[in-house]
This record gives sequence, structure tokens and C-alpha cells, in this order.
Amino acid sequence: MKTRVISGIVGVIILFVIVFSGSFFISAAVFLLSLIGIYEFYNAVSNVGYKPVRIFGYISCLPILIVGLNTQNKYFTDYLAIIKSASYISLGLFLIIIFLFLIIIFNFEKFNIINISLTVFGMLYVPFLFSFVVLTRRMDHGFYYLWIIFIGAFATDTCAYFSGRFFGKKKILPVISPKKTLEGSIGGILGSMILTYAFGIFLNYKLGKGSADIIPHYHFILLGAINGIISQVGDWGASAIKRFARVKDYGHLMPGHGGVLDRFDSILFVAPAVYFYIRLIVFDYQLLK
Repeated sequence: MKTRVISGIVGVIILFVIVFSGSFFISAAVFLLSLIGIYEFYNAVSNVGYKPVRIFGYISCLPILIVGLNTQNKYFTDYLAIIKSASYISLGLFLIIIFLFLIIIFNFEKFNIINISLTVFGMLYVPFLFSFVVLTRRMDHGFYYLWIIFIGAFATDTCAYFSGRFFGKKKILPVISPKKTLEGSIGGILGSMILTYAFGIFLNYKLGKGSADIIPHYHFILLGAINGIISQVGDWGASAIKRFARVKDYGHLMPGHGGVLDRFDSILFVAPAVYFYIRLIVFDYQLLK
């Protein structure tokens, strides 16, 4: 427990330093986490005999770094805009699919459709979901919205742990994660709602009274509930994969916490939820009213 607490404190300090360092540093950090995370995922499935095509997974992390680039050079900025466009991202995915199918065709004895499917799943599970941390940071007031991601994930995890420890009785996932209880799950959701709402009050205060970007308080309650639920989906999903792969932890990057996917499994799911909620429900809906 002592090791877990110390490494947790160190992790929080590093998190604060990176978040306050600017969007590019966040992109660089998320890029590195994605590389380590997809490496951990491929190692896990390799433990039960599968052979994902690792190089494509590592290449799929590069867009995270590109999205975070910001420069005043007009020609370079225009070039980046082209790369970031949906058409070119789609083209990149299309080319990856072609190359993966060529691998199945010409190297059938080593790689099969299951290996290719796990390769693509790893790309969607790790770098794709991680990319929403960077996309959220690049939104207007993204620095503040980023904290909603971390609060939603860590508050759920912490509150679920203590609620389950003191009040937990009814097991909900005895096969995948024997220690998870219904009481802990509910406590995690309530904790996320309360802390997200509290942060929402602070955020609106910082934005200033009368600002067009003020978010009605009920959105923070709803977003806290969504984060509390989907955060646990990420946690349970990671546990299910580990159970399938017969590994206890994905890695040993953080002593007492495991690897990147052990620590950030919830953030992978909360980040897209926050991004889409703010982008599509809060602001796009208000524009339609």
C-alpha cells in the first residue's frame, strides 16, 4: 500500500506538470502513453499465443503527436491542416487495412484473421481512445475540460474503492473482477457526480458571469453520472482482457498500480465521453435552440 500511495503521489505531480505545460506537451505525453499502452496490449494477447502485427499499432499512435502540433508558420500550418483533415485520416486507415490484408494473403502461415483483428482492436482501444485527451485539450477552454476527464475517472475509481471496501456486499462481476460490488459501483457514480458538479461551479466562476461559454450546472451532474458509468466500463473491460490473456497486470510502469492500461483504463473511455458531450450536447445543442 505504501508503494502504491507514493507512486500515486508522484504520478499526480507529473500529471499537474504536464497539464500546465501546454497542449503540445500533453500530446507528447499521450503519444508516449499510447505507445506503451499498445505495447502492453499486444504483449497481453501474445501471452495466449496470438501474434498481432505490432508495427501498425505503433504507427497508429503518430496522429496523436501530429494533432498536438501548433506553429505560427503559415505553410507548415496549412500542411498540418491537410494531414488532420478527415479525408486524409480516412485514407490512412484505408491504407492500413489494405496492408493488413496483404499480410494475411502473403504470410498466411504466420498471421491469420484473428491476429489482424487484434491488431486493429488494439489501435482502436489505445491510440484512438487516447486521442480524445488531446482533442479535448485543443477545444476552447480545453485546459479546464481536461480536468473533467481526470476528475471523472479518478473520482469514480477512488469512491468506488472506498464505497466497496466499507459497504460492499453484493458481487457484480465475480468472474472478471471478484472484488467489484454493486455498492462500490454506485458509490463511484455518486462520487463522480458530486466532484464533477463541484468542479463545474469552479469552472463557471473562472469563465465569468455572463460569458457565452457558461455551462448550465445540470450538465455537470449528467456528465458526472455518465463518466461514473463509462469509467467503470473501461475498468471492467480492461479486467476482462487481462482475464482472457491470463495476466495480472498489463505492465509495471507504476509500482503498485501496474502498467499504462492498468492506470488509464478508465480515462480511455471517459475522454471520448467528455469530448462528445461538450462538443455535441452542450454547445451544438445550444446553437440549435
